[in-house]
Amino acid sequence: MKDYLVKALAFNGEVRAYSVRSTNIVKEAQVRHDTWSNASAALGRTLTAGAMMGAMLKGEEKLTLKVEGNGPLGHILVDSNAKGEVRGYVANPHVQTELNQFGKIDVAKAVGTAGTVSVVKDIGMKEPFTGQVPIVSGELGEDFTYYFAVSEQTPSSVGVGVLVNPDHTILASGGFIIQILPGASDECITKIENHLKTIKPVSKLVEEGLSPEEILYEVLGKDEVQILETMDVKFQCQCSRDRIEGALLSIGKHELQLILEEDGEAEVKCHFCNEAYHYSEEQLKELIEQI
Repeated sequence: MKDYLVKALAFNGEVRAYSVRSTNIVKEAQVRHDTWSNASAALGRTLTAGAMMGAMLKGEEKLTLKVEGNGPLGHILVDSNAKGEVRGYVANPHVQTELNQFGKIDVAKAVGTAGTVSVVKDIGMKEPFTGQVPIVSGELGEDFTYYFAVSEQTPSSVGVGVLVNPDHTILASGGFIIQILPGASDECITKIENHLKTIKPVSKLVEEGLSPEEILYEVLGKDEVQILETMDVKFQCQCSRDRIEGALLSIGKHELQLILEEDGEAEVKCHFCNEAYHYSEEQLKELIEQI
């Protein structure tokens, strides 16, 4: 099944909602970065949230989501845009700990329970919008919920989940974001709170085959949801050989000459997608001649 995202309103426009199936995005990230279970779950949850947050943007706008905890994963960095493209990596992909008290992957232990969640939005202004909040749990869904409440003053509920097979491959991934709009009634808020208390984990809903639309029906009630738009989402890096060459040229003639003399070749890897770009001795010489 393909990955896609839905945008919706609910309760006669009192609620804005997003839901996504991100299984293939997280599968590709796992293969590209060789992530182990805890790293897969943490990176996958962040990619899932990033895809939905990107869908809140318009046109050429884009955002960067950074989680910097005190756990063994180090930082998680995710880029996304309004076109449904998302990419990301984790500083230490080889993290696997014992299961938590509920028999689940211990994301909080891997991420850490102290640190920050930062969002930088490039919306075409002179300066990007930057919001930062402290990590409140390390489970990430709660941390993104806290970000919306504090940094964007939007009461929200964020559910993100990833199921990982014993061999580290990805079984299912998805999520939702529910946002209460100004003027929402107490009755509407109470209904949503009651639904959230009783639904299964979102990753379980994806594993059971529920579509993004059906996930929103579970969270909000089918009769209350009005689907506005669907869009495809995918893991898509922005790197290219031209961009890598530009980066090499920017370090200057002297540094390139040193690389040529000491190594005779160069290999540059993109952090976001782990794609390797190799430059032979002849290619390095050609770059040096361009400076």
